[in-house]
Parts: sequence; C-alpha cells; structure tokens
Amino acid sequence: MRQHMAGITQAQADSTLAAYLAAETAVLAGQSYELNGRKVTRADLAAIQSGIAIWDRRAKSLARGGISLTGVTPMG
Repeated sequence: MRQHMAGITQAQADSTLAAYLAAETAVLAGQSYELNGRKVTRADLAAIQSGIAIWDRRAKSLARGGISLTGVTPMG
C-alpha cells in the first residue's frame, strides 16, 4: 500500500472521492446527504464539487506515484 501526500493512501483518496461523488449525485437529485458527519443539501453543491476536484487530483497524483517536484532544492 503506497502512502504519499501526508500519509494519504490511494485507497483513502479513492474512497473519499467516491463519497463526494455520491453526495453530489444525491444532492443533485434533491436529496440531502451526510458527508463526513455533516448533512449537506443543494446549497452545499459548490463545496461538494470543490471536494470532488480536490480528491480527484489527489487520487490521480497518487496513481502516478505521488507528488513530483522539479526545480526544487532540498533544505537541510
């Protein structure tokens, strides 16, 4: 199990992305949904979609092997 990005695993990123996608589907259908212990409604759609974008990037980055930095000099 690969861990990158402050200890986030690929499985965790994929699971969180799936939860955000399920929340978006429910909210778009006019339902409320519980996400991370918080009830979300249509009014929260922008926040849900922002979470989808964040977790999609994280999942894709982990799938590629993590964050890659170029032109950075390590300190220390």
